[in-house]
Amino acid sequence: MSDPGLERWRLILGAPAEGSLGAPDGEAAGRDAALDWLYGRDEELDRRDIRRQGGPGASRLTTVDWLDDIVRLFPKETVERLQRDAVERYEVHDIVTDPAVLERVEPNPALLRAVLRTKHLMNPEVLRLARRLVESVVRDMTEKLATEVRRSFSGARARQSTRFKQARDFDARRTIRANLGRYDPEERRLAVETPYFLARNRRHLAPWQVILLVDQSGSMLPSVIHSAVTAACLWGLPGVKTHLIAFDTEVVDLTSDVSDPVELLMKTQLGGGTDIARAVRYAAQLVEQPRRTIVAIVSDFFEGGSEASLVRAVRELVDQGSTVLGLAALDEQADPAYDRACAQRLADAGAWMGAMTPGQLAEFVAEKVGR
Repeated sequence: MSDPGLERWRLILGAPAEGSLGAPDGEAAGRDAALDWLYGRDEELDRRDIRRQGGPGASRLTTVDWLDDIVRLFPKETVERLQRDAVERYEVHDIVTDPAVLERVEPNPALLRAVLRTKHLMNPEVLRLARRLVESVVRDMTEKLATEVRRSFSGARARQSTRFKQARDFDARRTIRANLGRYDPEERRLAVETPYFLARNRRHLAPWQVILLVDQSGSMLPSVIHSAVTAACLWGLPGVKTHLIAFDTEVVDLTSDVSDPVELLMKTQLGGGTDIARAVRYAAQLVEQPRRTIVAIVSDFFEGGSEASLVRAVRELVDQGSTVLGLAALDEQADPAYDRACAQRLADAGAWMGAMTPGQLAEFVAEKVGR
C-alpha cells in the first residue's frame, strides 16, 4: 500500500476495509496490529457487526509487546493517546499494575490517573514503581504551576523605571517614544538604543488563610490531582496559610502532607459517597480571621448528605466575612460537570460558583491577598 492517504484510512477502518483498500504491509501492518490489539476490544463493534478481524499476530501481543510496538511505530502524541485509551476507556490495568510494563511506560497525566485509581490493587514492588511514575508527572505539573504562582504573587508593576532588566517588565511604550528619532521609514524599523523597564512593587501581604476542600469521589480525580499540586505551590508563600482537606462521607485533613503532593496523592481514597456539608463545617472550625479567609470547595456538588445543611453552612461562612469559592472543576481544562440546582442555591447563599484552572485560582488568591 504505497498511498499514505489510503494507508491512514485503512488503519482507521481496520480489517473490514481490506477488501476495498487492501492489506497493509511493512510498518503499516505493525500499526494495524497494535491498533487492533486495543480497539478490537470495543463492544460496540460486536453490536454493529463490524468487528475488526486482525491477523494472528495481534492476538499474541502482550501488553509489554504492545507498548514497545507503539513507541516504535507511532509519534509521541499518538502513543500518549493510545495509552490513555488503554487505561481509561478499556481498563487495561496491567499497564499500571505489571512491573514489566511500568518500567517501559512514559509518564503522563493519563497514567497518573490510572495509578491513583488502581493503587489498591498493587503489591509493594509495583507500588514502588508506580510511585516513580507519579513523582515524574507531579514534578512536571508543579514546576509549570509554580511559575504561574510566582508571577501572580510577584507584585504589580509601577510606572517608574528600574535598572533591573527583565523581559516581563519591558516598557514598550516608553522605549518606542524615547527611540523614535532612530526610526528608518525605508526599512520600517526602529533601532532601539536604550530600552526601558518598569519597576515592580512588592505587595505588602497580610496573613490570609486558603482552605481547599476537595471532593475525592471518582469523577473528581483530575481536580484532586490539581488541588494537591496547587496547595503545594501555595504552601509557604508569604502571607498565605494553606490547608488541604479531602472528603467523601468522611473528612481527612491532609495539611501536614501539603508540601509533598506525591505522598498526599498516594494517600487519597477515591470513591464513596459525598457529604459536602460536613467538610464545610470542618473548614469553619479552621477559620482564624473570617475576612482574611478563602474557602474553596472543589466538588461536583451532588450532595449525598443534607443540601439544606450545606447551604446553611456556606451562608454562615459568607455572613461572617469569608470568601467561599465553589469550583466544579480545578484542572487544566476547567470543564465542569456538576449539579446546577445545588450550585445555584450556594450562589444565592453568597458563594462564588464556577470553574478555574490552577493558575486562575492562584491569580484569584493573589488578588485577594494583595489588597
